[in-house]
Amino acid sequence: MSTHGDPENPAAPGIMNSLPGSVEGQLAQVGIAHGPITFNYHAARVPEPVGHRRPNQVPRPPRGFVDRRRALAALDGLLGDEDAVGCPIGVFSGLPGIGKTAAASQWAHNNQQRFPGGQIFVDFATLRSGAGGAGGDVSEALATCLRALGVHDQYLPAGFAERTALYRDLSAERRVLVVLDDVTRPAQVTALLPQGPGSAVLATSTWQLGELVLDGAALLPLDVLDTESAVELLSALCGPRRIADEPDAAARLVALCGGLPIAVRICAARLLTQKHLTISALVDELSDEQSRLSRITVSSAHEERTVSAALELAYRDLPAAAAHMYRALGHLPGLSFDAAVAAAAAGLDSAREAQEALGVLEEASLLSVLEDRRYALHGLVRLHAQETSKAQDPPGTARETAGRVTGHYLALTVLADLAVRADRLRITRTQDVLGTSGSVPAALAAPSHDPFAGSDEPGRDAICWLEAERANILAVLRAASRLGFDRPAWQLAEVFTVLFLHHRHLADWRESLELGSTAAERDGNAAAEARLRSLLSRPLLDLKQDAQAKAHLDIAERLAVESGHLVLQASVQEFLGRYWDRHDPARAVDAYRTSLALNAEAGEDRGEALARYFLGCSQSATGDHTTALAALSEARATFLALGDGRMAARSLADVGRTRARLGDPAGAAADLSKAAADLRDCKAFHYEARAMEDLADLLDGPEEVRACLRRALAVYEEGGSPRAAVVLARLTAG
Repeated sequence: MSTHGDPENPAAPGIMNSLPGSVEGQLAQVGIAHGPITFNYHAARVPEPVGHRRPNQVPRPPRGFVDRRRALAALDGLLGDEDAVGCPIGVFSGLPGIGKTAAASQWAHNNQQRFPGGQIFVDFATLRSGAGGAGGDVSEALATCLRALGVHDQYLPAGFAERTALYRDLSAERRVLVVLDDVTRPAQVTALLPQGPGSAVLATSTWQLGELVLDGAALLPLDVLDTESAVELLSALCGPRRIADEPDAAARLVALCGGLPIAVRICAARLLTQKHLTISALVDELSDEQSRLSRITVSSAHEERTVSAALELAYRDLPAAAAHMYRALGHLPGLSFDAAVAAAAAGLDSAREAQEALGVLEEASLLSVLEDRRYALHGLVRLHAQETSKAQDPPGTARETAGRVTGHYLALTVLADLAVRADRLRITRTQDVLGTSGSVPAALAAPSHDPFAGSDEPGRDAICWLEAERANILAVLRAASRLGFDRPAWQLAEVFTVLFLHHRHLADWRESLELGSTAAERDGNAAAEARLRSLLSRPLLDLKQDAQAKAHLDIAERLAVESGHLVLQASVQEFLGRYWDRHDPARAVDAYRTSLALNAEAGEDRGEALARYFLGCSQSATGDHTTALAALSEARATFLALGDGRMAARSLADVGRTRARLGDPAGAAADLSKAAADLRDCKAFHYEARAMEDLADLLDGPEEVRACLRRALAVYEEGGSPRAAVVLARLTAG
């Protein structure tokens, strides 16, 4: 086709445009046309993709894929069901780097034959980086799926609705698996459900996407690898010989990685690329918690792989309140927490307010929910939260967070101690702690209610709470001591002791009192230091460290006199009596008599009963059994009158021991049997075990004897008592 510039004189000079061939489109604007013009146009027709192209886009699973048998088996039953109604959906969720994409790729690789129409893979992380506007990534995901089904770019519909309609039409002709990686919203999944019978969708997400259950989805959260599986992964990557050469170091390494697959893989890459790096040396590097996260890094000429980068992507998606909570939890002492502790850490007014932020973190898989509905952060997540806080929060944030949490735990532990025994000797002024106290920087006021007050058995509930929180309270105590919160540190150590009087966790008891006595000394409180040093003698004596116990008692005796506190002086004399029970029974009797007199002078009925009880025990040990029996019986009567069932049961056990020495084995056995039952009811398991040992000496039946010894052994082993070895030897000897 050609055209001239002058239509009246075709021969005149002018401009001529020549356009040979054909013109695409439905309109041509010309001046003069020479030759015939034929318009041929057709509606755009998508080439028939069915039977011409089978997409196989899912990446191969990574080298060394391990474990996940349960999750993969669940998918076998869900996504492989040819008779399923609708499109089945499986969703792998979990921490960044937990192996969600690896698990999805492995299942897809294992099930190629189930999907003759092919396997489509959509990476939403990549689409989000280039998507324009909300929902743009879904439209681009549809384009990705249409291309996989054979649609060329010039035939892609421009609008979202048109793309959706075409995708449904084309997918209806195939049985396909659609793998959607790193989705963040349920709509990203529901918009891409294929229509073909037997088709399925497998999605991965850091977010839990709970709304998808309304569409019949199976939510499959992935947890960290156990030690065996993590070591298996390390062996697959580094070679079994290297692991065999350092098996203990390998187990320690994966523990430092917290079983997080991405961390194990990065460590394996370091071991492979740094030829002289041993597993033990890498363990030494990672043992420094402050630098651990930065050392789980491997670099190449093109990229750097870090755990921090993976976690940072998840953190950026958090709303402001959840992001603030995340950073605060990084500074939280202890490994588990409830909503009230989280509120204290974040400086919020209520647990309900904290619960909303915790719910977002749980949905984002940055928080684990334990069986008791408490929460926990993965170790590496906690370190990332700390680093993020250091980068974004004002200086001093970590100290302020620890102060609030210390105040929270101190108040609750005081309430627990009061619930067990309100009339026990305390140097801590509980009214100060339970009011708004300035002793803890930025501390919260007391809890809005006493959690033990409405219980039918407040003492028992308090001990159960203290046992459940034992590791966390000890972690808080360590943090308070390290940060110089001396007064709340020694106060917490003092009231925490009530747990160990019932459950003999000797190592923890010793550490808490050592921290507390040091804090009291720094605080310049002689009475508190005396109290804590005298209490410290208890676990030291149980651990057979008598010389150390005596050294603390000597200092405590001097400080108690300096304080002028009569009841404290009486208590220290009681503890000295327990030391002398082992080394000089006559001096023990003198110490207990001094304690008895001081308590009587101070009008301290319970202290007087305690001194009389220990005096009776000492008198029996020196052979004065008749006098001892009277003292023990009087002490028991006083304890019963005071409502102290635990000490009443202990007194009864010693009444039984004294009767045995007086030649009354039947009466002794009856007393010890009842005392053991009462002590178990009071959860005074250590004293129950001692009663069971003594009862075994009085019984004739071999099975009864062994039953008593087995019970005593279980208690001693659980508490770490040296008596466990003695009882085990008796059982072994038959």
